[in-house]
Amino acid sequence: MNRYLASIKSTTLITFLSLIAITATLQGFRLPSLFAIGLLLGMVLFLSQFGFASTYRKLILHGETNGIKAQIIMLIVATCLFAPILSAGSIFGMGVTGAIAPLSLSVVIGAFMFGIGMQLGGGCGSGTLYSFGGGSMRMGITLLAFIAGSFWASLHMTWWQALPSAGVWVLGNSLGWTFAVLLQVWVLIGLYIWTPRATATTLPTPKNWRQTFSKPFFFRPWSLLEGALALAILNFATLIISGHPWSITWAFTLWGAETATYVGWNPASSTFWQGDFQQAALANGIFRDETSLMDIGLILGALLAAILSNRLTFTLQAPPRAIAASLIGGLAMGYGARIAYGCNIGAFFSGVASTSLHGWLWIISAIAGTWIGVHLRPKFGLAN
Repeated sequence: MNRYLASIKSTTLITFLSLIAITATLQGFRLPSLFAIGLLLGMVLFLSQFGFASTYRKLILHGETNGIKAQIIMLIVATCLFAPILSAGSIFGMGVTGAIAPLSLSVVIGAFMFGIGMQLGGGCGSGTLYSFGGGSMRMGITLLAFIAGSFWASLHMTWWQALPSAGVWVLGNSLGWTFAVLLQVWVLIGLYIWTPRATATTLPTPKNWRQTFSKPFFFRPWSLLEGALALAILNFATLIISGHPWSITWAFTLWGAETATYVGWNPASSTFWQGDFQQAALANGIFRDETSLMDIGLILGALLAAILSNRLTFTLQAPPRAIAASLIGGLAMGYGARIAYGCNIGAFFSGVASTSLHGWLWIISAIAGTWIGVHLRPKFGLAN
């Protein structure tokens, strides 16, 4: 059995390295680099089990703050890493921009929908991908509904964008980057201090230090702190290579549109899909889309981490009510993320790290929706 598992691990590693090499040959440096970052993100998310949906649920129901504190640390580090690059506006001769969006009613409604959806669907944007990569077939159902909901919302974007909006507010641009970073970090540190003490440590203790680090990084579980630091660094790497921070859900919108064209949908029928960026994305296809490659890499990275850590388990059965929750939750997340300009990653994590106030508006609205979603879970037979 051990020889069989070792063979699977070796074959998987060779396959992943081959995929990266082939992608590099066909696409140049930038896209395979982002694919590789996606692989690392998937591994980090799986090994640390760094979640957003479960974190907020535990906070609401049990007052657990481990995950919240880890997210605060992640935001502090990312904010400090992002600021010099965003203030300069370019790096290595390439323009860079943060994850910015307006303070609009559509963000409030979309994030609220997303909060409900991630509790019913069983995961957030990143959680859906890494859980599916780790063998959860239920999350595969959530992902399909996520894609459908995201494309569906794209057909209504003109209406949503016409709702009341206070415009884009980026602290770095309004207050100056030095003061903006100091202000945001001060607020985050205040939240960290104000948040009740974590119920369990997120760092290895002296008692289990040797046991924790007895295996190489990718063959053992990670602490939440390790996950938080790694995610901040990998988001920074994404910013440097792609010119914008990490995002997830644009790919779902594109995948839905690509699928729809095969069943007769005409992009010319939608105002949203007449934009230059959208038309170029459809013309180039999924494998030349940065977000798509990172999402695919994330799924495969989670699969690789599950194999290397001997934690790959395929769960194929789910009761009808759980499947219904996945479908409803996925649709709500997909639709909500599109009209809110992103999910927990693109809107919250990358938005806050870019000092865009829409990231803060997003998380407040999403937590309100989470409260509703948590109390809906038992009606679908989902345990809290």
